[in-house]
Amino acid sequence: MSLEQIVCLCNGVTYAQVREAMAQGARSVEDIQAATGAGDVCGGCIERIEKILGDVCTCRNVSTEEVVKAIQNGDTTVEKVGVTTGAGTACGKCKCVIESLIESNK
Repeated sequence: MSLEQIVCLCNGVTYAQVREAMAQGARSVEDIQAATGAGDVCGGCIERIEKILGDVCTCRNVSTEEVVKAIQNGDTTVEKVGVTTGAGTACGKCKCVIESLIESNK
């Protein structure tokens, strides 16, 4: 998904804005709604938001669950998570989300 792609048509929220909210600590649909307004009007984008929340690294198809598991197993840096899961080793756009997950799972 391109960064400019609209996730929420009602509020004009882009994929980049949702990912930025994730980098700032948003972990649920409700968090994304509070941070961006996405999903607050008709709710038609909730499934898209859930999908985005579930995927940390779309280049390597690495889920949030896989990254959290790696962190819980002792990977305390983006580089270590990358070695274990592959996340963050392609385009690098997900590194800020991985950093946020590391911080929130300390």
